[in-house]
Amino acid sequence: MKTNLVKYTLIALFTFVSFTLLAQGPPPPPGEPHGGNQDIPGGGAPVGSGLGILLTLGAVYGGRKLYYFSIKNEKLED
Repeated sequence: MKTNLVKYTLIALFTFVSFTLLAQGPPPPPGEPHGGNQDIPGGGAPVGSGLGILLTLGAVYGGRKLYYFSIKNEKLED
């Protein structure tokens, strides 16, 4: 009985200590913009073309997987 109490006490202690050790402080305050330029972060990079490329690559990858899956099933049926 005593070993279970010690075990559960240690587990609770380590759990609560780990939560406090993983805490982060507040972020630093934003700095002054240099030269009065207040652009958005990322430089205004276009999202549309990158999204199209990722969707195309995903479709090609999925089509390739389906093609090889159908070939594998044809060999199993023969």
